[in-house]
Amino acid sequence: MILEGIVTSLSVLGELNVAPMGPVVDESLTWLHLRPFQTSQTFRNLQQRPHGVFHVVDDVLLLAKAAIGKLDSIPETFAAEKITGRVLSSACRWYEFEIESLDTTHDRTDIRARVVHVGRLRDFIGFNRAKHAVLEAAILATRLHVLPRDEIDRQLAALRSPVEKTAGPNELAAFQLVCDHVAEFLASALSNP
Repeated sequence: MILEGIVTSLSVLGELNVAPMGPVVDESLTWLHLRPFQTSQTFRNLQQRPHGVFHVVDDVLLLAKAAIGKLDSIPETFAAEKITGRVLSSACRWYEFEIESLDTTHDRTDIRARVVHVGRLRDFIGFNRAKHAVLEAAILATRLHVLPRDEIDRQLAALRSPVEKTAGPNELAAFQLVCDHVAEFLASALSNP
Protein backbone atom coordinates (compact mmCIF):
# COMPACT_ATOMS: atom_id res chain seq x y z
CA MET A 1 0.00 0.00 0.00
CA ILE A 2 1.07 3.61 -0.47
CA LEU A 3 1.29 5.70 2.70
CA GLU A 4 1.48 9.46 2.23
CA GLY A 5 3.79 11.36 4.54
CA ILE A 6 6.93 13.45 4.71
CA VAL A 7 10.56 12.40 4.27
CA THR A 8 13.38 14.36 5.83
CA SER A 9 16.90 13.91 4.57
CA LEU A 10 20.19 15.71 5.04
CA SER A 11 22.61 16.96 2.41
CA VAL A 12 26.33 16.28 2.80
CA LEU A 13 26.54 19.80 4.29
CA GLY A 14 23.89 18.90 6.87
CA GLU A 15 21.08 20.98 5.29
CA LEU A 16 17.62 19.58 6.00
CA ASN A 17 15.25 18.78 3.14
CA VAL A 18 11.55 18.28 3.87
CA ALA A 19 9.59 16.57 1.10
CA PRO A 20 6.19 14.93 0.84
CA MET A 21 6.40 11.37 -0.37
CA GLY A 22 4.16 8.36 -0.69
CA PRO A 23 6.30 5.26 -0.39
CA VAL A 24 4.96 1.77 -0.84
CA VAL A 25 5.09 0.12 2.59
CA ASP A 26 4.38 -3.28 4.03
CA GLU A 27 1.61 -3.49 6.64
CA SER A 28 4.09 -3.82 9.51
CA LEU A 29 6.10 -0.83 8.21
CA THR A 30 9.42 -2.67 8.32
CA TRP A 31 10.49 -1.49 4.86
CA LEU A 32 9.81 1.41 2.49
CA HIS A 33 9.91 1.53 -1.30
CA LEU A 34 10.64 5.16 -2.26
CA ARG A 35 10.55 6.50 -5.82
CA PRO A 36 11.92 10.07 -5.91
CA PHE A 37 12.70 11.76 -9.21
CA GLN A 38 16.44 12.04 -9.87
CA THR A 39 16.04 15.82 -10.18
CA SER A 40 14.87 16.08 -6.57
CA GLN A 41 16.88 17.13 -3.54
CA THR A 42 15.56 14.08 -1.73
CA PHE A 43 17.19 11.83 -4.33
CA ARG A 44 20.51 13.69 -4.13
CA ASN A 45 20.51 13.56 -0.34
CA LEU A 46 19.62 9.87 -0.13
CA GLN A 47 22.21 9.00 -2.75
CA GLN A 48 24.93 10.81 -0.79
CA ARG A 49 23.73 9.89 2.72
CA PRO A 50 21.82 6.59 2.50
CA HIS A 51 19.36 7.16 5.32
CA GLY A 52 16.44 9.39 6.24
CA VAL A 53 13.23 9.65 8.22
CA PHE A 54 9.68 8.99 7.01
CA HIS A 55 6.94 10.76 9.02
CA VAL A 56 3.26 10.06 9.42
CA VAL A 57 1.65 13.48 9.84
CA ASP A 58 -1.84 14.93 10.03
CA ASP A 59 -0.84 18.54 9.30
CA VAL A 60 -2.01 19.04 5.71
CA LEU A 61 -0.84 22.66 5.68
CA LEU A 62 2.74 21.43 6.20
CA LEU A 63 2.23 18.75 3.54
CA ALA A 64 0.84 21.28 1.06
CA LYS A 65 3.63 23.79 1.69
CA ALA A 66 6.29 21.11 1.25
CA ALA A 67 4.63 19.78 -1.91
CA ILE A 68 4.68 23.13 -3.70
CA GLY A 69 7.99 24.36 -2.33
CA LYS A 70 6.52 27.07 -0.10
CA LEU A 71 7.93 26.22 3.31
CA ASP A 72 8.61 29.64 4.81
CA SER A 73 10.91 28.14 7.40
CA ILE A 74 12.19 24.75 8.39
CA PRO A 75 9.77 23.11 10.83
CA GLU A 76 10.99 22.32 14.34
CA THR A 77 12.95 19.06 14.50
CA PHE A 78 15.04 16.95 16.85
CA ALA A 79 17.81 14.41 16.27
CA ALA A 80 16.90 10.94 15.05
CA GLU A 81 17.92 8.10 17.35
CA LYS A 82 19.57 5.45 15.12
CA ILE A 83 20.67 7.44 12.06
CA THR A 84 22.11 10.86 11.37
CA GLY A 85 18.87 12.64 10.56
CA ARG A 86 16.12 14.92 11.84
CA VAL A 87 12.62 14.12 13.08
CA LEU A 88 9.73 16.57 12.65
CA SER A 89 8.52 17.59 16.11
CA SER A 90 4.93 17.84 14.82
CA ALA A 91 4.82 14.28 13.43
CA CYS A 92 2.55 11.61 14.84
CA ARG A 93 5.02 8.78 14.18
CA TRP A 94 8.39 8.51 12.51
CA TYR A 95 10.35 5.74 10.81
CA GLU A 96 14.11 6.04 10.56
CA PHE A 97 15.37 4.12 7.56
CA GLU A 98 18.57 2.96 5.87
CA ILE A 99 18.84 2.41 2.13
CA GLU A 100 19.43 -1.20 1.14
CA SER A 101 19.32 -0.72 -2.65
CA LEU A 102 19.15 2.24 -5.01
CA ASP A 103 18.45 1.73 -8.74
CA THR A 104 18.96 4.80 -10.95
CA THR A 105 18.21 3.20 -14.32
CA HIS A 106 14.85 5.04 -14.61
CA ASP A 107 13.73 8.68 -14.21
CA ARG A 108 12.22 7.78 -10.86
CA THR A 109 14.79 6.10 -8.70
CA ASP A 110 13.82 2.78 -7.14
CA ILE A 111 14.95 2.86 -3.51
CA ARG A 112 14.43 0.00 -1.07
CA ALA A 113 14.90 1.01 2.56
CA ARG A 114 14.80 -0.93 5.80
CA VAL A 115 13.22 0.70 8.86
CA VAL A 116 15.77 0.70 11.69
CA HIS A 117 13.86 2.63 14.34
CA VAL A 118 10.26 3.69 14.98
CA GLY A 119 9.11 6.50 17.25
CA ARG A 120 5.76 7.90 18.31
CA LEU A 121 5.02 11.43 19.48
CA ARG A 122 1.23 11.50 19.62
CA ASP A 123 -1.93 9.90 18.31
CA PHE A 124 -2.88 10.39 14.69
CA ILE A 125 -6.01 12.54 14.87
CA GLY A 126 -7.20 11.32 11.51
CA PHE A 127 -8.27 12.86 8.26
CA ASN A 128 -11.68 14.37 7.69
CA ARG A 129 -12.90 14.88 4.12
CA ALA A 130 -11.18 18.28 3.87
CA LYS A 131 -7.80 16.87 4.90
CA HIS A 132 -8.14 14.13 2.28
CA ALA A 133 -9.08 16.72 -0.34
CA VAL A 134 -6.10 18.94 0.54
CA LEU A 135 -3.78 15.93 0.33
CA GLU A 136 -5.13 15.09 -3.14
CA ALA A 137 -4.85 18.74 -4.21
CA ALA A 138 -1.23 18.85 -3.03
CA ILE A 139 -0.45 15.69 -5.01
CA LEU A 140 -2.20 17.23 -8.03
CA ALA A 141 -0.02 20.35 -7.63
CA THR A 142 3.11 18.22 -8.05
CA ARG A 143 1.85 16.92 -11.41
CA LEU A 144 0.82 20.14 -13.14
CA HIS A 145 3.52 19.78 -15.77
CA VAL A 146 2.04 16.49 -17.03
CA LEU A 147 -1.71 17.10 -16.84
CA PRO A 148 -3.95 19.00 -19.28
CA ARG A 149 -5.53 22.17 -17.95
CA ASP A 150 -9.11 20.86 -18.15
CA GLU A 151 -8.14 17.85 -15.99
CA ILE A 152 -6.49 20.14 -13.41
CA ASP A 153 -9.58 22.39 -13.32
CA ARG A 154 -11.92 19.38 -13.04
CA GLN A 155 -9.99 17.81 -10.17
CA LEU A 156 -9.67 21.05 -8.20
CA ALA A 157 -13.39 21.76 -8.59
CA ALA A 158 -14.23 18.29 -7.26
CA LEU A 159 -11.89 18.74 -4.28
CA ARG A 160 -13.27 22.18 -3.39
CA SER A 161 -16.64 20.86 -2.15
CA PRO A 162 -15.37 18.70 0.75
CA VAL A 163 -13.01 21.49 1.79
CA GLU A 164 -15.83 24.02 1.89
CA LYS A 165 -18.05 21.61 3.86
CA THR A 166 -15.64 20.18 6.44
CA ALA A 167 -12.44 22.25 6.66
CA GLY A 168 -10.96 23.98 9.66
CA PRO A 169 -8.66 27.01 9.35
CA ASN A 170 -5.51 24.99 8.47
CA GLU A 171 -7.28 23.01 5.76
CA LEU A 172 -8.80 26.18 4.27
CA ALA A 173 -5.38 27.86 4.26
CA ALA A 174 -3.71 24.79 2.74
CA PHE A 175 -6.31 24.43 -0.01
CA GLN A 176 -6.10 28.14 -0.86
CA LEU A 177 -2.30 27.91 -0.99
CA VAL A 178 -2.51 25.01 -3.44
CA CYS A 179 -5.15 26.78 -5.56
CA ASP A 180 -2.98 29.92 -5.72
CA HIS A 181 0.01 27.80 -6.76
CA VAL A 182 -2.04 26.11 -9.50
CA ALA A 183 -3.33 29.49 -10.76
CA GLU A 184 0.22 30.88 -10.90
CA PHE A 185 1.43 27.81 -12.79
CA LEU A 186 -1.43 27.96 -15.30
CA ALA A 187 -1.00 31.73 -15.84
CA SER A 188 2.72 31.20 -16.44
CA ALA A 189 2.01 28.34 -18.85
CA LEU A 190 -0.39 30.53 -20.85
CA SER A 191 2.09 33.39 -21.10
CA ASN A 192 4.99 31.07 -22.03
CA PRO A 193 3.50 28.46 -24.40
